[in-house]
Amino acid sequence: MEEFFQVGIITSPHGVRGEVKVYPTTDDVRRFKRLKEVILDTGKERMTLEIEGVKFVKQFAVLKLKGYDNVNDVERFRQKPLFVPRENAVRLGRDEYFIADLMGLRVLDEEGQEIGVLREVIETGANDVYAIDLADGRELLLPAIRQCVLEVDVEAGYIKIHILEGLL
Repeated sequence: MEEFFQVGIITSPHGVRGEVKVYPTTDDVRRFKRLKEVILDTGKERMTLEIEGVKFVKQFAVLKLKGYDNVNDVERFRQKPLFVPRENAVRLGRDEYFIADLMGLRVLDEEGQEIGVLREVIETGANDVYAIDLADGRELLLPAIRQCVLEVDVEAGYIKIHILEGLL
């Protein structure tokens, strides 16, 4: 399982006082209000950054990072991802999973036979869709609904599914 989850990407500095504009990669941009710190991945190292303040501009979060007080201090953070450790991630409800934990799980049919691997989770308006690479080389796009997803066991590394008629 993933130890860190990406919550955003710094797009650019915001103003001249060291704030950064963050494109959220989390479902709820307001969660930045509850964060005290984030981890910046520079490509060479991971730095823990303390959050002093948060405001929102359109779909972006604007973060004031402690110790970074002018635009020159944060210019180098442009296009860098921000992460939180698993223990700071949002709490999940019943039958909810982090997409990062689902990726690469074995996909089993109703009889428990392995038929493929989950390659991607496509987020749509109505429900997610699982892109599954089947063992025979085909791709299955399976709606992530109760009728199709019978069981998910992240610890054991599998998803058990029912394929509705017409999907293959």
